[in-house]
Amino acid sequence: MLISLYQMQPLSGDVPGNLGKIAQAAMAAAEMGAELLVTPELGTSGYALGALFEEVAEGRDGSIIGALTEIAADCGLAICAGFPERDGNQVFNSSVLIRPDGTAEFYRKSHLYGESERAAFVPGHAAPHVFDLNGIKTGMLICYDVEFPENVRTLALAGAELILVPTALPQGIISRRIADTVVPTRAFENGVFLVYADLCGNENELSYGGRSVILAPDGDELARAGMRETLLVAEINTGAYEDAKAQNPYLADRRPGLYRLG
Repeated sequence: MLISLYQMQPLSGDVPGNLGKIAQAAMAAAEMGAELLVTPELGTSGYALGALFEEVAEGRDGSIIGALTEIAADCGLAICAGFPERDGNQVFNSSVLIRPDGTAEFYRKSHLYGESERAAFVPGHAAPHVFDLNGIKTGMLICYDVEFPENVRTLALAGAELILVPTALPQGIISRRIADTVVPTRAFENGVFLVYADLCGNENELSYGGRSVILAPDGDELARAGMRETLLVAEINTGAYEDAKAQNPYLADRRPGLYRLG
């Protein structure tokens, strides 16, 4: 399956503008034959909004999901996108995977990072789940979630072959270590393809790190972005890495009974 990743500069608080940018990226990806486009965390709204999330957050029946559904249908590819999700009086940092036929999967970020996220969102309490995407077992996490090994391992043990991670990683040396070292390790130690889609540029007082990447199950980079807006494309073949998995059978050799504290 040919997949694509859009590293994007967000238009802060401009939902129609951001959806327009995602639509352009989806059209370009579809023209290259991609069956999936992954976009960043809260890419539909912008990430550095603070109290404004209360105003722009929408339910799953709102205009954001409606527009993404239309884009997926028009372009004939699946779209993974981050959006601020309203559920009653609560707002979640969420992602959605919408197939061209309109069916969708949702995930709410479970590990919120920093005071600004904790002030704006409620953490999700459901474990990430595995779903089918064009015959590939797929799961979603969001940004900080992937830095917890348990999250990726949970999906891998449930059979995930591909993990989509919309993110909003800021600039800085620690963030660089996450994008360049931690995330490739998650792919390698679990034998999964991993798509890590960051924002880029500046938004209000925040600068993003970029360095988005599509990773193979042996930890190799299939495509890597720099600091600017980029559309990455890579072919994934779930049967091409059996030798790598056989050399590092971490999932099969686990001994859960030993992994206890206290």
